[in-house]
This record gives sequence, C-alpha cells and structure tokens, in this order.
Amino acid sequence: MPRQYRLKKRAKDQAETRTRIVEATISLHQEIGGPATTISAIAERASVERATVYRHFPDERALLQGCTGHYLSQNPPPNPAKWAGIDNRIERLQIALADIYAYHRRTEAMMARAIIDIPQMPVLAAVLSPMFAYWESVRDLLAAPWAGEEKASLYQAAIGHAIAFQTWQSLVRNEGIPDDAAVELMMGMVCAALAQPPCGV
Repeated sequence: MPRQYRLKKRAKDQAETRTRIVEATISLHQEIGGPATTISAIAERASVERATVYRHFPDERALLQGCTGHYLSQNPPPNPAKWAGIDNRIERLQIALADIYAYHRRTEAMMARAIIDIPQMPVLAAVLSPMFAYWESVRDLLAAPWAGEEKASLYQAAIGHAIAFQTWQSLVRNEGIPDDAAVELMMGMVCAALAQPPCGV
C-alpha cells in the first residue's frame, strides 16, 4: 500500500473519529446537559476509548469549541445581509423576526439546554461569546433605521427582547401561539415602544 494512500486514509479515519466524538457530545448535551456529560459517556456513545477523546480534545474548552463549530456549520444562523438590503424598516423587522423565529424553532433543543448549562459552565459562556456578539449585531442592524430618533434606545431594547430565544420560547412554548402570531405580537410591542401604532414607515 503506497505511503501517500496510507496517510490519506489515516487522516480520513481521524476526521471521522473526531466527528463521531463531536456528534456524540452534542447529542448528550441535548439529552442530559453539559455538566452531566462525562468523557466516559462520550467515548461509549462514539464507540472509542477515553484516551481517543482526550487525544482529539485535550480539555473541555477544546471539546466545546469543536462541538459549537460543528453544530453551527450544520445550523448556521440567519444571514443579516438579507435584511440589510430591505429599505422599508418595518418590512425589514418583520422578515427578520420570521427568519429568527424559524431558526429558534430549528435549534430549540440545543439553545434551551445551553441556557440551563451556562450558569454552571463558565467555559461554555466563553465559547459562545461569538454567538452573543452575533445577536447584538442583529439587534443593532434592526435598530439602525431609528438611530438618532428620540426613542432610539427604547426601540433597541424592544428589538433586543423581540429577537431573544427566551422570548420566542415563552410565547410559542409557554403560551402556545404559532410563530407568525408571535411575530405579530412583537411587531405590536415595538410599535408601542415607538408610540406609533399601527406600524408606520
């Protein structure tokens, strides 16, 4: 067997093993939470030895970074560039909320667990800091058309609340309303914050 072929096969096998470890960790985190997920459980689910897990991920931060990167590659958040090209600021907000709520629905299992785990796992908060920054940039983008207006800061707070996963979860899961009704309700809240109901352009 040629040496180059052996090296390629070894690299492929290592990549596949790494993916199995990451996917096993993600599934366990969603099922029982990060604090309860042990290296032994990950190894068992991935069908590898504990030493193999440590060889690919020497510490908790490396493992969480690998999981986050893999999960987001499979579940990329909405691209704000789509909304930035919409001139009508009310239409922009409505379309953005619909996209965001669809994303919250798609990633609900992981996001709900992350909210529970973050207070117990400071390293998770650090690893997820780019996602926190992403949602802040989304808030700022959607608030930008009102920049400089008297109630701009109030609008920014309202939009920050409207796009939050916890807001979607409360409306859709706790109160039982569909996504489109949740969007309509949050549009009404934002308009009320601006003292311009119904939404005017």
